[in-house]
Amino acid sequence: MVMVELHASRGEVLSAHALAERSTLELPTVSKVLKLLVKVGLVESFRGASGGYSMEMDAADISVAEIIAAIEGPIAMTECSVEEGLCAQEAICSLRGNWQRISIAITKAMEGVSLAEMASPVKPAMSPLQITTLSTN
Repeated sequence: MVMVELHASRGEVLSAHALAERSTLELPTVSKVLKLLVKVGLVESFRGASGGYSMEMDAADISVAEIIAAIEGPIAMTECSVEEGLCAQEAICSLRGNWQRISIAITKAMEGVSLAEMASPVKPAMSPLQITTLSTN
């Protein structure tokens, strides 16, 4: 949401407070997100009385995957999808390869959606996904 607001400002420098108001998010959350986005170069920060944040890159050149990775780290459904040795069950679990496949598919899907597309959402062509749970009765 912060990136969409920066995109909508078209290069205008906005304070963290203004971005929090525009996105209806809490200021501490917006501040933390902005620091992470600046760190990876997706957002520029400007100091001073009229300082703030701006996005100079074209939104069509920024993928959702880049934004998620900047905030959350590597995109993965499980820790073992990214790095070995993080799970106590790893030695006896045969699911790592399949979790890696799923994580790769999700990453590719996110790489295929740009910030520009996110800023111009479309109505779904289909009805919402229905999730059915299995009963143990």
